[in-house]
Amino acid sequence: MFAWLVTLPVIVVIWWAVRVLSRRCGGRTVLRCAVGANLVLLAGALALLVVALSGGAAQAAATAPAGSSGASSAALIGAAIAVAGASIGAAIAVAYTGAAALAALSERPELFGRAMVIVGLAEGIAIYGLVVAVLLIGRA
Repeated sequence: MFAWLVTLPVIVVIWWAVRVLSRRCGGRTVLRCAVGANLVLLAGALALLVVALSGGAAQAAATAPAGSSGASSAALIGAAIAVAGASIGAAIAVAYTGAAALAALSERPELFGRAMVIVGLAEGIAIYGLVVAVLLIGRA
């Protein structure tokens, strides 16, 4: 979890830097910088992997009971990701299908029922994410 909290801002900064470079410089320069950044990140990931694999045997802390907050926090984070991802996906799907439904209804108003069924199916994606979140929270 801590690795993502550190890695995600680094990825955002690198993405932002590549966009700034692509606007200021030519295509070849940006491509070279992006490949160089990817090689640096690959070297860092390999170094982290070597350090993680060369360590000794891990021992659990004596004060933490089995199945403590680590598993439940992972389940809650998974539930949050499921709801967020499903909601974003449903929003994108409803945006496209809603626009297409309005365009079809402007030409043929008798297609209202069919168009609303398609938009409702797109909204069902969010409900699936909610169901997954409820299942994950139930196991936490």
